[in-house]
Amino acid sequence: MPKFPVDAPQAKVVRAFERMGFRPVRQGNHLAMERQNRDGTVTPLTMPGHRTLKASTLRTILAQAGITRDDFLAAYEEA
Repeated sequence: MPKFPVDAPQAKVVRAFERMGFRPVRQGNHLAMERQNRDGTVTPLTMPGHRTLKASTLRTILAQAGITRDDFLAAYEEA
């Protein structure tokens, strides 16, 4: 299993989330993304607009969006 990224580049993180079905909604100091689920609900995701994201920040984003670590790492490795 790949290691969790420590200082992940935001561009690669965004590509990973896009592979998981999220799309950018707006960008300012933070980047807001959302995913339309099959049951009609929307899963929001917000991340700071930094060039790199700390591992703790990324883990918090994953927890709030309900994404498992393994699902994210699989998408991150492909991004």
